[in-house]
Amino acid sequence: MFFASGSGSNFQAVIDAIENNEIDADISGLITDNENAGAILRAKNHNININVIRDFGTDLSIEQLVNQLSEWQPDLIVLAGFLKKIPDEITRLYPNKIINIHPSLLPKYGGKGFYGNHVHQAVLDYGDTLSGCTVHFVNEKYDEGKIIKQKTVDVLPNDTAESLANRVLSEEHKLLPEVIKQILNQTN
Repeated sequence: MFFASGSGSNFQAVIDAIENNEIDADISGLITDNENAGAILRAKNHNININVIRDFGTDLSIEQLVNQLSEWQPDLIVLAGFLKKIPDEITRLYPNKIINIHPSLLPKYGGKGFYGNHVHQAVLDYGDTLSGCTVHFVNEKYDEGKIIKQKTVDVLPNDTAESLANRVLSEEHKLLPEVIKQILNQTN
C-alpha cells in the first residue's frame, strides 16, 4: 500500500518492478491527500484502489485512515513523496511496517520542510560533496526512524538543485523497489 502526494514516480518504479516480476507483491491501494496528484493517474492505469483523504491529520481523517487500512490490510505501507506527517495513531498500529523514501542521506536534511528541491538546495548551500537517498522506517518524528538502506550520489561542481534532484531520483527509483523486495522476503 502506498501514500503519495505528488507525481508518483517512485510509486511507478515499484509498480514496474512488480509487473516485471522483480517483486512478488500486490499493491492494495493508494492514499493521497492531493486530489491532483499524478500518482492517482498511475494508480488508475494499473487498477489500484485510490482513497483521497482531505484535511489529513484531523480526527475525522485519522478515523478514515484507520478504516481504510483495516479494509486493505497491508503487509507494508510505503510513503513515496507523501508530504504529510503520518499520525501517531497509525505509526503505533503499524510498528516497523511503514517505510519512507527520502531524498537525502539522513540524518542530514530531514524533518519538516525538507522535501524536494529544498533538500537539494540545502546540500548545495552547505557545500556537501555527497548526497543521495534513504529508505527508513517511519516513527512518530519526521525522518527519524531507523535507516534501512541508503544510496549515494556525487555532488558535481556545476550542480543545480534540479540536476542533483534528477540524479538522486534515479537512485530512488532503484533503491525503493530493492528495499521493498528485501522487507517482503524477510516476512514471507
